[in-house]
Amino acid sequence: MKIALGVTGCIAAYKSIEVMRGLQKAGNSVQVVLTRSARKFVTPLTFEALSGTNVITDMFRKDLNLSIQHIELAQKAELLAVVPATANILGKFARGIADDFLSTLYLSCPAPVLLAPAMNVEMWNHAAVRENVEILRARGHRFVNPESGDLACGMQGEGRLADVDRIVGEILDLAGRSCSLAGLRALVTAGPTVEDIDPVRFISNRSSGKMGYALAQAARRRGAEVTLVSGPTHLSPPAGIGVVPVRSAAEMRSAVLDRYDSADLVIMTAAVADYRPADYSPQKLKKDGSPAALNLSPTEDILLELGKRKKRQVLVGFAAETENTLANAREKMKRKNLDLVVANDVSDGVFGADTATVHILRPGADSVSMHQSGKMEIAQRVLEIADSILASRRATIASE
Repeated sequence: MKIALGVTGCIAAYKSIEVMRGLQKAGNSVQVVLTRSARKFVTPLTFEALSGTNVITDMFRKDLNLSIQHIELAQKAELLAVVPATANILGKFARGIADDFLSTLYLSCPAPVLLAPAMNVEMWNHAAVRENVEILRARGHRFVNPESGDLACGMQGEGRLADVDRIVGEILDLAGRSCSLAGLRALVTAGPTVEDIDPVRFISNRSSGKMGYALAQAARRRGAEVTLVSGPTHLSPPAGIGVVPVRSAAEMRSAVLDRYDSADLVIMTAAVADYRPADYSPQKLKKDGSPAALNLSPTEDILLELGKRKKRQVLVGFAAETENTLANAREKMKRKNLDLVVANDVSDGVFGADTATVHILRPGADSVSMHQSGKMEIAQRVLEIADSILASRRATIASE
């Protein structure tokens, strides 16, 4: 695996050498990126002598156009780890500042990110740093939190870089997860559907598509070949993912059924309309002052149909509820033959938010609750559970 290892400027920078060696011993290729401040504590020559590869230190060099190399590395890296991560780099990452190679690499890299902070205890506990950490956690990045003890500044408290073996273990764990779906096909739906009344009016719902897009990106990061069937949203198409745009429930059903049999993992996140207008008017309906009624017909239940057709697929559904959330979700899971259902209470108007409270349920197991978590973090947890189901199913098939 190709791992990009960012090293930033603090006294703990020398420990990143041990991290690099640990990753190499596990069979990984490591590309080291040193910030300007990091070079005050460790030299590029040290890393180059031990790794046998050039170390990236600047955006621009006379002999090489590294403004392009950050894109090349971003595309090749399967994981980005920053050890140690200073308060400065956390702030840059959180706020999208790209003023050196490492911060520019971060914005260009779709791979999973691990951050191992190290700093003074007062800095670690400062409100600005805590806010930046929460922003990055909400994006789904993994943290190896600093440990308590004697600090280089002479103070005591939380802020010391975590144990090297622990950091290496966390990186390898995340690296293993990032390729756990390699060779598999994932089909994800996202967003609302739109059901037209006439050329200018329609009925729909308030789904933003953020959860589905996060799941598609998380599956891609784990190595899956991902197809995203998306209703109308304002979100940009995720890199490396095939997007099939649809508008209506009928179009979404057709797109999903065409791809269902070849999929290993199917995640139905989209908020498909339950009803469509019974009669579409090719001309704009006129407002004449008299009471109007809109006749509706039920749309096809795509998830129910998939549950009946399911063979080898792991099928994941979502349940947006306003009451009896867990009971209704369990009933839906059983009735539609789902392997996993993600339930959330939408009575408080959570549509479009970047965080959510969800309950992940599977047959014969306790529910997993996540409270006000980022949608990428939720996506990663859902995929962890789905991945375990896939692995168990593959093991059963292999033993038969």
